[in-house]
Amino acid sequence: MQEPFTSRDVVALTGITPRQLQWWDERRIVVPAREGRRRLYSMEDLAEIAVICQLRRRGFSLQRVREVMRFLQREFGKRLSETVSGASEYHLLTDGKTLYLETSPRQIVDILKNARQPMLTVCLSDAVRQVRAEIRAKKSSGSVSRSLRKVRQAS
Repeated sequence: MQEPFTSRDVVALTGITPRQLQWWDERRIVVPAREGRRRLYSMEDLAEIAVICQLRRRGFSLQRVREVMRFLQREFGKRLSETVSGASEYHLLTDGKTLYLETSPRQIVDILKNARQPMLTVCLSDAVRQVRAEIRAKKSSGSVSRSLRKVRQAS
């Protein structure tokens, strides 16, 4: 099993601020496990945070992202991170203004409006792959282990 990530790890890997991360937990956007007062994030939580950060950088409001997350949970029983993982049968797509869910090669659903229209797509799975590649690169160089130990010792 993957070792959990602390708040500091998540901040370092995704670029989110500590306050944003705390606020997202308070608002139940991404809810980590707890060990006393410490928040511990799984790889799925980290992937979800990376995707949300990517959507926010692309101009989507947190309210819109939450709508997408609720839709995916309600309609498909899936987390946002599950939808953008490489093994998923669904793909989350965006043209920069709207979010779409590709449920099959022939069906793309506008999640926020349920309307169909032509689009240019950007693959959000790249955000998850990028975070995982960064973790692997740091692990292979040994810097993640040292960095994580330093971060954990400082907490």
